[in-house]
Amino acid sequence: MYVAVDDTDSVKGNCTTFLATAIIDEFADLDLIGYPRLVRLNPAVPWKTRGNGALTMRFGKGIGEKILIGNIGGRDIHCYEACSAWEPDARAMLKRIIPLVEANSEPDADPGVVVSETKPSQGFYWKGVRTILDREAAENEIERIGAIRFEMGNGRGLVGSVCAMSWRPRDRTYELLTYRPRERWGTVRVYDPSTIREAEHTIATSFNSWDEGSSKVAMVPSTPCPVMYGFRGDVPEDLMKGFRLIRTEPVERWMIFLTNQGTDDHLLGDDVPFAPNSSYILGGTVASAARYLEGGHVLIDIDTGHGPVTCAAYEPSKEFRQLLVGLRIGDEVTVMGEYRDEPRTLNLEKVHVRSLVEDIKKVSNPVCAVCGRTMGSHGKGKGFRCRRCGTRSDSPITETVPRDLAVGWYEPPAYSRRHLSKPLCRMGEVQPVCFVNQRKR
Repeated sequence: MYVAVDDTDSVKGNCTTFLATAIIDEFADLDLIGYPRLVRLNPAVPWKTRGNGALTMRFGKGIGEKILIGNIGGRDIHCYEACSAWEPDARAMLKRIIPLVEANSEPDADPGVVVSETKPSQGFYWKGVRTILDREAAENEIERIGAIRFEMGNGRGLVGSVCAMSWRPRDRTYELLTYRPRERWGTVRVYDPSTIREAEHTIATSFNSWDEGSSKVAMVPSTPCPVMYGFRGDVPEDLMKGFRLIRTEPVERWMIFLTNQGTDDHLLGDDVPFAPNSSYILGGTVASAARYLEGGHVLIDIDTGHGPVTCAAYEPSKEFRQLLVGLRIGDEVTVMGEYRDEPRTLNLEKVHVRSLVEDIKKVSNPVCAVCGRTMGSHGKGKGFRCRRCGTRSDSPITETVPRDLAVGWYEPPAYSRRHLSKPLCRMGEVQPVCFVNQRKR
């Protein structure tokens, strides 16, 4: 039996992943089938709280390999690789879930729960991660598959629940989340940053936990939510190694989730209509010099198949902004990011610099070949002329300025990357030029 929940948190606190652990703990009399799933949906949705993540789990009678995936209050949590044909009663399960949702939801959240023996069509995942899905379409799908539901507030979480339950992974990653005792929620987190750096450097399959350029931790949240940290990677067994390495204040529970984080599933291509509130991959040519906005944000314009597009690197992306400063008109790039409605910009997540133009600087006016004197300008666009000899030239003396950039892939520092954005390390790429404190290293 599949269970999906969404929209129980807010910027003030709580976390839907914590609710998922509470549901798993409640159903100790059932087996967990496969890893619980943390499914990130469209990051461009205007009403999202933080990471726009929905949770889905499957319960039944397990068969096959038994895998340790967590611990809650001292009790080890396992999942099974498959399940028997027996299914628990959906209505009895929902009755046990409702009090957990009510106890673990923020007052301004709009939770939705879906319980179903059948998964929704996988198209709902792709719509949910790339577009804004119509509420009616989700409700119709709930009816079609014979699922039952529960909602609070406006019940917007039903949409995320349907989308999360419909996910059939093409690419996948994992995250080991640890949780603080309730009495410490909202207090300053205590941890040893050097152990997080050690985990990032010694566990090759991990990503987005530490930013070496700024010596800054990227995996510990700053919000008053229950999470102590989230350690991400491609191999769940390696996440367990990190869990043993990383030193923090005592945690009350931990759990490994299967996720779509770091997959770029949210990106649409050049061949679809271009509209705000979705994320895109666009090829184009740089059409303007970089310009700064108040607050340290940097903008640049590119010409694309959809017309001119303004791209933005905002202040939290720090040294990534220097990429835009280093681009020149005529450079060929592929940009990736969220197309925002207001302001109407493409918020950059990654940039592939495909080719660079020569950066040519005028050194001086040309020299007369007859008398050796420097020529004067003959007027705008009219070239140069020697006042003594009348000799003419069309071009000044120039030199090629070395570029601060190289062809290749560029991304923001780990602490400012989006959940869904695929890091270069997962693409087999290395950024060719690194910037530290606004200077080339």
